[in-house]
Amino acid sequence: MRRGWKMALSGGLRCCRRVLSWVPVLVIVLVVLWSYYAYVFELCLVIYLIFYHAIFVFFTWTYWKSIFTLPQQPNQKFHLSCTDKERYENEERPEVQKQMLVDMAKKLPVYTRTGSGAVRFCDRCHLIKPDRCHHCSVCAVCVLKMDHHCPWVNNCIGFSNYKFFLQFLAYSVLYCLYIATTVFSYFIKYWRGELPSVRSKFHVLFLLFVACMFFVSLVILFGYHCWLVSRNKTTLEAFCTPVFTSGPEKNGFNLGFIKNIQQVFGDNKKFWLIPIGSSPGDGHSFPMRSMNESQNPLLANEEPWEDNEDDNRDYPEDSSSLAVETET
Repeated sequence: MRRGWKMALSGGLRCCRRVLSWVPVLVIVLVVLWSYYAYVFELCLVIYLIFYHAIFVFFTWTYWKSIFTLPQQPNQKFHLSCTDKERYENEERPEVQKQMLVDMAKKLPVYTRTGSGAVRFCDRCHLIKPDRCHHCSVCAVCVLKMDHHCPWVNNCIGFSNYKFFLQFLAYSVLYCLYIATTVFSYFIKYWRGELPSVRSKFHVLFLLFVACMFFVSLVILFGYHCWLVSRNKTTLEAFCTPVFTSGPEKNGFNLGFIKNIQQVFGDNKKFWLIPIGSSPGDGHSFPMRSMNESQNPLLANEEPWEDNEDDNRDYPEDSSSLAVETET
């Protein structure tokens, strides 16, 4: 009976956690809906409404895609077969388990390792992790090219939706900037006491305040992710240097500025501003710097980078949505 009570309590806590995880999303949605009402219906700035709605459509479209695009998981060939799984679990010697994973990894396109040089294996999902794949403790799955878990979209940001997340940040910055600049003249009128409506005074004051507040935080976050894209890094790789079979290499996936951008947005530039999937590849393997050095010897003229810490760690959730990730 006690066991049943504990299971019921655990299930209730999980349910509450799922519900509460949508609170940040609800906050953003309410703020956006209020800003739309205040800008369109209260201030009714007719001259600016065409451009405002164009930005608003792309802003909401990219936010929707960031929230509801499911994180992509490794395909079946990276999972242990029933036989291999049974052998691995029944083996009590760690060195033998390690060798078993090495033998299995030889059949797969995996080139990254843990800090100790072992094959990256998730004992929760029972799979050998593809390069740049990590286990998310919030989503409880392994996510291809995981960047971080973002509470503001209640979703894992990775290979399947990183482009949408970047576009969401860009259109969010543009949305806040547009509102702040177009409302500023009305704020001057408010300051001079030239606005007759009390409701208009309230909306002008808070529209400008909220727009500026979000603009500052979003432009910093967007700038940081632009830097990551320019170096072809994820947030996790910026904090924890990836280890390859040859050792730690901070710029292991850096292919050059243009190619790095194409790794996220694709080769066709007409899709760069539209939230349509265009990232190349399948998320299981990625071109590496070492494979391009023979074509461009200048890439080899870089200083060595510091060693990485062990790959097996838990990443706590951060309020600025930088990283939530659990390694096994």
